[in-house]
Amino acid sequence: MIKVYGMPSCPYCAYIEPQIENNPNFEYIDIGKHVHALHEFLELRDHNPVFEEYKAMGDVGIPCFVKEDGTVTLEPSEVGLVSLSQAGACGIDGKGC
Repeated sequence: MIKVYGMPSCPYCAYIEPQIENNPNFEYIDIGKHVHALHEFLELRDHNPVFEEYKAMGDVGIPCFVKEDGTVTLEPSEVGLVSLSQAGACGIDGKGC
């Protein structure tokens, strides 16, 4: 099962959450819901080099995906999902929404 760390108030996480809803291959962990979930995420973030670029920019690094083999990625496409940036912006003609 792929763990997904995120928060509903994060627009990138909010875009991912419906894609994994009711999918037994994913477990969504809301890091804002309980301090234990936040602590688990911060331990991961503090010790995994995949977050270095994001921390340097001042980003939190969510949504975060932990694959079954323990590999950590911040790229939704690496776990078969579509990121908000891949979806494209809404256009006046309604395309891309």
